[in-house]
Amino acid sequence: MEHDLTSLAKIFERLGADDPEGWARSQIEEGLPQLHRYLFLAQAWTLVAGEDDDSWIDAAVARYRQKPDAPYAGAGRALERMLALGVATSDIVDLVRAMQAELLFGICDLLDDPDLDGPEHEGLDDLGWALVTTGPDFEPTSERIAGLHESVLETDPTGREMRPR
Repeated sequence: MEHDLTSLAKIFERLGADDPEGWARSQIEEGLPQLHRYLFLAQAWTLVAGEDDDSWIDAAVARYRQKPDAPYAGAGRALERMLALGVATSDIVDLVRAMQAELLFGICDLLDDPDLDGPEHEGLDDLGWALVTTGPDFEPTSERIAGLHESVLETDPTGREMRPR
C-alpha cells in the first residue's frame, strides 16, 4: 500500500496523530512502517485505563466481593481498602494508568530487545523475536515494526505524554 505524503498525512490525521505530517514524512523518507507503528500503539493505548473512566474500580471491587479467591481479586480487595481510606478515585486512576503505561513501554522495549544476556540465559543468545508487518493475506513479511518504545509517550491519547493532569 503506497501513499504519497499528503494522503498518508491525512490517514494519520484521521487516526488522531498529533503530528500527522511528521509521521508520514518519516515513513516516506526513512522507509519506516510508521503507520503500522502508530496503529499498534494506538490500539495498545486502548488497553490502558482512560483518565476519565473510573468505572473499572467499582467493577473490580464487585468482582472481588463476588469471588474473593478468583484471579485478579487482589486488585479489587486493594481498591476497596483504598476507597475505605478515602483515596480519591482520580488518584487511583492516575496511579493505575501510570503503571499500565510503564508496562506498555516495557513490553514495547522487550519486542525490540529480548535482553537474554544474563547467566540464566546462557546458550540462548541466538533466540529472539520481532513484531513484523503482514502482507495482503496476513502472511508475515520481513519488515520489522521496531522502536515502538520510542513513541509510547508521544501516542498518549491525552497528549500530555503521561505528565500529571
